[in-house]
Amino acid sequence: MTDPQDILVPDIGDFDHVDVIEVLVAAGDKVDVESPLITLESDKATMDIPSPVAGTVTEVRIAVGDQVSQGSLVAKVETSDLVSEAETPNAAVLEEASPRKDLESESGHDLPVSEHPNSTPPVVPRPPPSLPPTIESDVEPLPHASPAVRRFARELGADLSKLNGTGAYGRILKEDVTAFIKSMLSQGQGTDDSQGGFDLPKIPEVDFSRWGPVETEPLSRIKRISGRHLQRAWLNVPHVTHHDEADVTELEAFRKTLKQESAYSEVRITLLGFVIKALTSAMKTFPTINASLSSDGETLILKRYFNVGVAVDTKNGLLVPVLRDVDTKGILELAGELDDLSARAREGKLKPDEMQGGCISISSLGGIGGIGFTPIVNAPEVAILGVSRAQIKPRWDGNAFEPCLMLPLDFSYDHRVIDGAEAARVTAFIVSALEDSRRLLL
Repeated sequence: MTDPQDILVPDIGDFDHVDVIEVLVAAGDKVDVESPLITLESDKATMDIPSPVAGTVTEVRIAVGDQVSQGSLVAKVETSDLVSEAETPNAAVLEEASPRKDLESESGHDLPVSEHPNSTPPVVPRPPPSLPPTIESDVEPLPHASPAVRRFARELGADLSKLNGTGAYGRILKEDVTAFIKSMLSQGQGTDDSQGGFDLPKIPEVDFSRWGPVETEPLSRIKRISGRHLQRAWLNVPHVTHHDEADVTELEAFRKTLKQESAYSEVRITLLGFVIKALTSAMKTFPTINASLSSDGETLILKRYFNVGVAVDTKNGLLVPVLRDVDTKGILELAGELDDLSARAREGKLKPDEMQGGCISISSLGGIGGIGFTPIVNAPEVAILGVSRAQIKPRWDGNAFEPCLMLPLDFSYDHRVIDGAEAARVTAFIVSALEDSRRLLL
């Protein structure tokens, strides 16, 4: 045997400080040329570092979680002599029968070899070098997973350190991440302080008084409760928002004529009532938006009733009273009921059951302003419609630009249930219903 040979990290391209995610050998293992020693993972790929020689590993110098670059020492490998052990079958017998090994190890000196010209010196293997003490690292070992799986876990907010991989050598697979997320969603989202099983880093505390005077004001009870609910919904629901706008010029003119008629003068008729009816019609045409996903994520629960929650801005925070059976009510009845619920919401007189049972929600900022926003889905609902302030804009009618009153619409949805094409069809349907109010009669 020869002196141990250093095995270094070869040229691995334009990478530096690459993570070691797997050590495939240990001291005493025999390796062949091209046998993998370790596995590295960069931001783009996973790569094995092979052994350039054959022999026995005497020392491993890195561990899982270390970072290496080109030239980093991986291990020491004791390579075979020109005459291999396979060609000297008596070597093992001589090693066991001869007292040289014990005497040599006790005295620390080599014994003289017989000088008889016809004698063959016995093969005395070199004692294995003593291994250095194990170095304990403060760095936690990285979970064993491919870059694609790590990226998938980051997108879902899953902590890989809490997973047990089912792949080879305990490698975490995409299926393991999916199963973990499903398990956490079914177990963790019932408590107030739960984040649905997601271990997200906390926002650090900052002493703002270092830069000037400050004062503290506690959040209202409504904001604390709704804040936890919105955070849970944002973490658990893969949100997508589709933006569109409807030409409500004729609808607004019709609404104003109703205000001038004495029969309707006592009712506050707004565009929101028409939006509610248009959304209800869409719920009938597209049952998927009037649904909820089961807790295990495997079943869609389709609702055969039509209740719409409408967000109301109050001094204590956002409340969402529910209009029930909107499919059986006309614009005037909905307008009167909405006025009553909104007034009692601002006075804090809503009953608990008046904020339950919603199928879909509407968040309207039309009385405040804005040209668009991303409303958060009110889970376990799967969609929400945002409405901003209508504005006069030029619109091409085929011959010239005409001033039109355009109403911005923002449709946020749960992408697990509704895909982009369906969301576009839903929004286009609502736009058509608002641009031609006769469709609301269908």
